[in-house]
Parts: sequence; structure tokens; C-alpha cells
Amino acid sequence: MTHLFDPLTLRGVTLRNRIGVSPMCQYSSTDGLANDWHLVHLGARAVGGAGLIIMEDTAVLPEGRITLADNGLWSDDHIAPLGRVTSFLKAHGAVPGIQIGYAGRKGSTTIPWEGGRPQGEGRSLRAEEGAWETLAPSAEAFGGERVAVPRAMTQDDIARVQAAFAQAARRADAAGFDLLELHGGWGYIFQQFYSPVANHRTDGYGGGFAQRARFTVETVRAVRQVWPDRKPLAFRMAATDWIDGGWTPEEAVELARLLKGEGVDLVDVISAAVAPQARVPWGPLFQVPFSERIRREAGVATTAVGFITEASEAQAIVADGKADLVLLARAMLRDPHWPVHAAEALGVGDRITFPNQYEHWLSGRPGSRPLGDRHA
Repeated sequence: MTHLFDPLTLRGVTLRNRIGVSPMCQYSSTDGLANDWHLVHLGARAVGGAGLIIMEDTAVLPEGRITLADNGLWSDDHIAPLGRVTSFLKAHGAVPGIQIGYAGRKGSTTIPWEGGRPQGEGRSLRAEEGAWETLAPSAEAFGGERVAVPRAMTQDDIARVQAAFAQAARRADAAGFDLLELHGGWGYIFQQFYSPVANHRTDGYGGGFAQRARFTVETVRAVRQVWPDRKPLAFRMAATDWIDGGWTPEEAVELARLLKGEGVDLVDVISAAVAPQARVPWGPLFQVPFSERIRREAGVATTAVGFITEASEAQAIVADGKADLVLLARAMLRDPHWPVHAAEALGVGDRITFPNQYEHWLSGRPGSRPLGDRHA
């Protein structure tokens, strides 16, 4: 039986356990540069025992940002600040990963605490706030009066964005990341292409499944050519749009098969977010069945993510073969030491180690508790 605290090897990289920190935008960068917030935020989760830590959605071009405060990888200037983060994560036993993306029609919006996030989005920026032109497969807004209409991408636009993904992958490697994830969900550029809800093109990038999947397949191929062979490549994918006539689980399985053939090692399975009319049954473990199906039918490693909070839930997911890895977001924000407490709850506290600075106080000193009791 696979255990949550068993290692997981993907290509030449081994995670110390099957617990990962899901990428969560922090909207705290200036000109795309990471800073102390990112070091402390992600570093705390490495000290807390996570096996994989995936840095937030990081824009491959300035106009690919969701907000002005997004993290970036469109310039070599971004490498050194990110390298500071990856060095710390590695020093404390976590594999550093990064998610790269392009917001498309969901870009040029306000940060959450300055404009609200109905259906997961803020309002579009005004000109005086630094707004920029957004691009998308089709000239159709995400929805509502708060969001600007994008310009439909030309063939040259498509080629430029695909090249930017490859260039960002090179920089991610230079910064010391050992896992790269392309953000193909949450209604951003890849999902805008593969979903019939957002893609109404009539050229070679729109229409049937193969045409709608073309942008994704080509971009993954370009990235895999420059991303080191020993390092795993992941793709975050929506399993469904939760909209009648939208992207389906059957199409998700087929795309996962194609991406596996292009060198994708891990499919990070989510759902929804391509359009505001989606009717999503939010709730505990609601996306796990999609992860299980893609893993089984496409023959590729998957993650489970979304409203997973208890150690017993995470353990059952990996033990029952529903996913190879569990990603946590809110649970990790509430408790950076979630892996420690999960190990205790599952009776395997000895499979977690602490940095020497903590171990010194947790074992053997007068008045301290035994090492296995982590609640001292």
C-alpha cells in the first residue's frame, strides 16, 4: 500500500513524501521580482515538511500577468531573486517547483484586496491604473461589465507567447527549480484555447478537439525541448468546465494522453474557472474522481487538489491509487506544519525530520518532550 509519507520519484527528482504546496498567487511582486515575502512564505512550508513546493503562477510576459503585482519570469533579472528562494527550499529538504502561465483574457485586473474577486476575478484595470491590452484566442471577455474585451491573437501572437514559455522554462532551470508546471487551468491561456466555451476560432487553433488542443501540445513540446530531461514537467489541467457544451472529462483524458507523449510527467487536475456561468459543486474532495480517472485512463501520474484538509483524506487518496501526490493550499496557509501533524495523526511521526535548529529543542533537553510528540 502506498503511504502519504512514501517518497515519489519523477524522472531524476525524488520528493521526500507525497505532500505538496499548491501554487497560490501572492500578488506581492514588483516588476515581477520575488522578494522576502516569497522567501518566508514558501520557506516556512519547507521547514514544515512538505515534499514539493510549487511557487505561484509566474507570468512569462508582462502582458501575461493577472495583475501588476504578479510574479514574473520574462527577464533574466528575475532569476537571482528566485534562486534565493530555491536555495532555501532545497536546504530544508523540499523540491522547489514553479508554475508558469499567461492570463490571456483574465489579465490586467486588480489585485484581490483592491477590487474583489467575483467568480475568481477582479475588475479590469483602468488606463490610469496601468491597464494593458489583453490577448486571447477569441475577442470575447471573461464576462460582465467589469472585465475588458481582449484582442484575438494572431499567428504571430501565438508564436511569441509559445516562445516566451520556452524562455521562461530556461530561466526557471537557471533559478534552481527542479519541477516546472504549465498553468493550463483556472481559465487562463491554455484553457482558453482548449475549451470550446472560450475558443471560437475558425483557423488551425479552433474547432474540433485536435485544433483546440494544438496550442497546448505545441507549447508543451517547445518547453520540453529546453527543460532538462532529468527534471519533471507538470501540466495543470481542468477536467471539466462545469458548463453545458464545454470542456469534458473525456477530452481531459485524451489531452492527458497526448501530453504524456510529449513528455509531461504529472497532470495537476483541477476544474472550472473558464467562464463565470460555471455551476461548480464546491466541496471536500470534489475533484478527486477526475484525478483518479485521468491517472487510470491516461496512464500518467496525477495530483489531487481542492478542499483536502485531513490527514486521513490525503492518505486514502494515495493509498487507493486516486492520485500520486496531494496538493494543499488553504490547509497549508492555516498550518505550515501540516505534514508534521499529518504524520502524527497517521502514526508515522518518525518519518518527519526537523531542521537542526528545531531538533535541538525537541529532543533530549531537560523539560522537552520526546521527539515523537511534536505538540510540545
